[in-house]
Amino acid sequence: VQLVESGGGSVQAGGSLILSCTVSGGTNGNDCVAWFRQAPGKEREAVARFFRRGGDKTYYSDSVRGRFTASQDFVENTIYLQMSNLKPEDSAMYYCAVATGVVCGLESHWYDYWGRGTQVTVS
Repeated sequence: VQLVESGGGSVQAGGSLILSCTVSGGTNGNDCVAWFRQAPGKEREAVARFFRRGGDKTYYSDSVRGRFTASQDFVENTIYLQMSNLKPEDSAMYYCAVATGVVCGLESHWYDYWGRGTQVTVS
């Protein structure tokens, strides 16, 4: 399984970005997908998580709820993170990750596959 993120960049506070994550390889559609971020000197945190099969409520961290929206195009095997009203504290490397096990947790150790990340900088 390979994950490739894109869409990061530098924006001013209040701006918007859409991150994409293309998934290729042997996922079975029952996977759990999450967007994580990690700022320098901070732990990696999950900002959004959902099941690819749908039917369950998408999780958002308190810090992004109401501003970020996670979605997917199942046919194109692409996952998105739409980010609006960005704040300087949103600056981080953003990663998409896939968990194929039975647990779809919020901690990074549950996730089997990771992209290399895309940098978001908000000034």
